[in-house]
Amino acid sequence: MKNITTIIVGLLLSFTTTQLFAHALWIETANTGKIGKPQSVKVFYGEYASNERDSVANWYSDVNEFSIWLIGPDQKKMQLKLIPHTNHFEGNFTPDQNGAYTIVVSHEAKELGGTTKYHFLSSANVTVGKVLPTVEQNPNVLKLHTEGLSTAKINKILQLKVFAKDAVSKGKTVSVFSPNGWAKELTTDENGLIEFTPLWAGRYVVEVSEMDRTPGQHYGKDFKATWKGATYSFEIN
Repeated sequence: MKNITTIIVGLLLSFTTTQLFAHALWIETANTGKIGKPQSVKVFYGEYASNERDSVANWYSDVNEFSIWLIGPDQKKMQLKLIPHTNHFEGNFTPDQNGAYTIVVSHEAKELGGTTKYHFLSSANVTVGKVLPTVEQNPNVLKLHTEGLSTAKINKILQLKVFAKDAVSKGKTVSVFSPNGWAKELTTDENGLIEFTPLWAGRYVVEVSEMDRTPGQHYGKDFKATWKGATYSFEIN
């Protein structure tokens, strides 16, 4: 009986971990903006592919206490104020100059999952005028980036690159989620690149994760590894 109980508990823990890994934090905002016009920013947590947006009250651990930052064309960093709604947070900023704006979230959940720490990262870009965002504008330790967003179209190949600690990351599994629930897994090449062809208009969320086996302490508790999950969100018109 003890062995059966152990197996059941193990399966439940495995299921819980799988469910947590499937969830992600992502940002929704328009790809482009205009000087003097408020730019809406929303943050969701759940599973984009299945249109699952969790109630803010049910977000894992203290993830709903995240901070979100705006890095402007002048590299100045400003924290955005967001208001909680039923299943997302929403706020805005008003561009005051032409150039590229990067919006980022980096939040380490207070609660451990067993002996694993969870680090949620997300980013999105807004272009005002013709200056494209650079990867250096995103300070996250794990991130996705594309230089082709301004010309992205349906049925046109789009390339994205994965960076870990500012170095290109090869052999990483990247999940691409489309607005209609289509999903595909791709692996980065020697240059950290993946490419896919958007087939539908709407929002795409791209996700990459990694497991860092460096142990440490987090809020006074020992952990053996850190799971890092990063998303990048954009629209195809």
